[in-house]
This record gives sequence, C-alpha cells and structure tokens, in this order.
Amino acid sequence: MLGAPSLSRALPLLLCLICIPACMSHGQPSRKLVLVPTPPTILSYHKGPLLTRPISLYYMWYGSFNAAQKAILADFASSISAGSAARPSVSSWWSTVSSYTDISGSHVSSRVSLAAQYSIASPSPPKLLKEADLLLLLTSALSSKSLPVDENGVYFIFTAQDVPVEGFCMNSCGFHATVPPSAATSGKKLTYAWVGNPADQCPGKCAWPYALPQFGPQTPPLVSPNKDVGLEGMVINVATVLAGAATNPFDTGYYQGDSLAPLEAASACAGSFGKGSYPGYPGKLSIDKKTGASFNAHGINGRLFLLPALWNPSSHSCTTLS
Repeated sequence: MLGAPSLSRALPLLLCLICIPACMSHGQPSRKLVLVPTPPTILSYHKGPLLTRPISLYYMWYGSFNAAQKAILADFASSISAGSAARPSVSSWWSTVSSYTDISGSHVSSRVSLAAQYSIASPSPPKLLKEADLLLLLTSALSSKSLPVDENGVYFIFTAQDVPVEGFCMNSCGFHATVPPSAATSGKKLTYAWVGNPADQCPGKCAWPYALPQFGPQTPPLVSPNKDVGLEGMVINVATVLAGAATNPFDTGYYQGDSLAPLEAASACAGSFGKGSYPGYPGKLSIDKKTGASFNAHGINGRLFLLPALWNPSSHSCTTLS
C-alpha cells in the first residue's frame, strides 16, 4: 500500500535524541542527550522478476474525469520515455527506476508508453469500492475485450474525487497488486494499480504539498503547475506506485520490510521532492517564473510535474531531481 506522502524518508541517516541516565557527583541521576543514528534504508532484492520488457500502461477512468484531467496523467505517461531539452525531466527521473536490475542483470525497461484508455461511469451516488470491486472492474474490462491482456502492462484504475474506496485516506493513496491467473487474463499473471483523486476526500494527505497538510505545521501549500490540486496529488501517487510496480511487481523484487506493506523505490523516500527535505518540508524546488508554481520535472507539451524522490540502488540513498 502507498501511504500518505507527508512524512519524509529522504535522509539516509536520521539522528534521534535519546535520554540515558548517568551518575552525578551527588549520586543523583542526570539525563544526557545522545545522538543515535537510525538504520539506513536499504531495499533488498528478493530475486524475483522486474518489469524489464517495454512497459505498456492502461488507464481505466472510473467516475467523472474531464478531458483536461485525463490529459495531465496521459502527458505524464508519455513523458517517461520522451526526451526533453529542459532538465530535469520525467525521463531523467525514470532513469533511476531503470537502473534497477534483476537476477540476470537486465534493467527495468526505459520504454514506457500509454497503450490504451477506457472510461466507466459510476453510479449516482457512487458506492463504496473494495479492493475486490476494483479487481472486478479490471477483469470485466479484460473479459469484454475493452482492454487487451498484456503481461508487460500495468493497468491503472483511477477513481474520481467523489468515489469512496475502502482504505482511501485512512492508510492509502494508492497501491499496486497482482491480478491472479484466470480465464479473464488468459491464464496470465498481470500487474494492476489503483490511485484515487483526493481533491475532496483528503488533499492534506494525498495531495500534499499542493494542499495544507492534514497534520503538523500548517505551512502554505505550493502553487500547482497544472491548476488542479487533486490531479497533482494523483501524479505524485501514480509515479510512486508505478516505480514500485516496475521494481517489485510480484512482491519478490526490491523492497524493505514486510512484503505485505513494503517500502519500495519511491515510498521509501515518501515526502521528499527536493534537496534538503525533511518531514513537512518537500525540499528545494524549481519555481516557474510565469505562474509561481513549484515543480521538479519537465514533461511533454510544456507540462511541469512534481515527482517523488527515488531510492537509488547505486548510492543506497534517496535521490531527488532538484
């Protein structure tokens, strides 16, 4: 599961203040403040497959999304493999993801493309969706041939801002998971993901730093480059989930901790977007001179995005674009 992007794990070495007793001249215990380093974040490789072949993305839009909103996430997908004269770029961000290698030495693919999109209307009012309901939406689309079966694909289900999803805002902004082999998948194991639009339900958790944080100091939110706070949050969460899916598609790739709730390529660095980040501060970012919007990556069609820091397997630390 992808947690709220408001707590930074960007620093490989954090220092904690711990009080320990010591003897004073009068026999009374004193308290000394001792700096104790916390263990560094290390994502271990569990010898399973990664997404090393060209990756196709499939977008399923559940509920009400307008054309402008769809274009933001479509442009993000198309920016991953597109070279950009302006730096840093979405493709340079993905280069860290593609530096991960499997047991044979093959890299996560640097080729990512948006293969197809499919829209589904939600009932009015929308009903609560559980993970089983999300999976059923996908398998139904596969069974009806609305989307093709693709072992090299990542199927994203996007839910609109008024659609309640179990666990959304409580402990998750999105996740990736496995579609088990079935008749709908032609007996193949597939990778899918879900990300919700947090605009109305929990912008302070799932669209930070473009919204006031739900907890902690109420620092002013950043100016949104795409003028849609909910979609800015979705970009961050889609990027986080996609990086995790590419480097840990079947819970046997790169992660730290419990395989059921792992820290992955981007979630290991949650809350960090630029250099100098710490909990509640996203780090130093670029500012668009025309709009005052904060960002750290250039995309196609003049898009500006904010993308999460990534754990770098070479340096064993979180790497930011700015």
